[in-house]
Amino acid sequence: MTTLTITAADGSGRQVGQREFITLMAALMSLNALAIDAMLPALENIADSFAVDDPNKRQYVVGIYLLATGFGSLVPGLFADRYGRRPVLFVSLAIYITTSLFCMIAPSFEVLLGLRALQGFGTAGLMVLPAAIIRDRFEGDRMARLVSTIFIVFMAVPVLAPSVGQAVLLFASWEWIFFALAVFGTAVCVWAAMRLPETLDPKNRQKIDPRTVVRNLPLTLRTRPAVGYVLAAGLTFGGVFGYINSAQQLIGEHFGAQEQFPLIFGASAATLAFSSWANSRIVERFGARRVSHTALVTFILVSLVQVYAAITHPDSLMWFFPLISINLCLLGFLGANFGSIAMQPFFNSAGAASSVQASIRMLLGAVMGITIGQLYDGTALPLAMALLISSLLSLGLVLFSERGKLWTRPRQPRYITESPH
Repeated sequence: MTTLTITAADGSGRQVGQREFITLMAALMSLNALAIDAMLPALENIADSFAVDDPNKRQYVVGIYLLATGFGSLVPGLFADRYGRRPVLFVSLAIYITTSLFCMIAPSFEVLLGLRALQGFGTAGLMVLPAAIIRDRFEGDRMARLVSTIFIVFMAVPVLAPSVGQAVLLFASWEWIFFALAVFGTAVCVWAAMRLPETLDPKNRQKIDPRTVVRNLPLTLRTRPAVGYVLAAGLTFGGVFGYINSAQQLIGEHFGAQEQFPLIFGASAATLAFSSWANSRIVERFGARRVSHTALVTFILVSLVQVYAAITHPDSLMWFFPLISINLCLLGFLGANFGSIAMQPFFNSAGAASSVQASIRMLLGAVMGITIGQLYDGTALPLAMALLISSLLSLGLVLFSERGKLWTRPRQPRYITESPH
């Protein structure tokens, strides 16, 4: 790991070493993951507390948060391109902490869902801004390597978060999980305030006016090298969101492993950390496209086996667990690389580009995740079919962006600062 020091672009003199920068970016991103995965062991408790009859409705505690994050992702990048990364980041952190505390005292299930929607919308910056901050200082395969390295730290959260939620439930009610979110959010906020430099160069600041919004937000959709990768990432992660939404019911109830749920879910998610580490080691050598294209084709093959297992061995956790673990492992070679490739054409509008790309990914993924979760019928077949269909569609979208050619490695990136050509 290089000892490069990342300095402030605004002349404030604040700086941070690259190792600490990586850990801090991972911590910021992990707050969203914590707000999702720490809830999983408590979904049944929440449903019982509010007398929710339909077992699939409990999934909305996660699904509504993801959906609202998708809508909210359109906002922070625009303001971050105008006022800088730090001010917008701290607004998102404040909303994260405040809404977590209000969720503790929600009087009804409907109010809780409303607060979760507000939390997801208001804290979308925690997902959007790290990509823009990284893009301010890095590009290309080096950016993909750095994002993968951050993912190694970041992916510790899905592994540990269900255990955190389960540990809270051993000593207190589900409301105190939200208190834990507020504590974690406060700690990261203090750390960022002390150590994170402003990375946006003042000369790259953009005014917020209707013309800027109209020009920047549709930019990804009009940029062929980016749009296929953004949509493909949304589809692929949509299948995984479906797994997250239904994991507690699928593993705990269908496969009868309720007590082992945090361990099983965490172990499957841990494969993402491994693949992110592996990706950070190989992506600069082989290129983000070659690595991600190979992973996508492999994902399709594994999903085919997943469908076979769901039909022929519907009650076997021994079939389901290794296959879903491999699918999640392959995402470590897809997410960071797809995101880096999609961000590559954008320079002066990195914040807006990050916002619209994150919004598209999250909205598409959340809608798919909610749909898959609501289709849960007591078996793993709906999830398996979703993984297969989404990965096949993703391959078609990647081929569109690459004009029918896979495993290429363009020598020179093509930058877009105002409008695509």
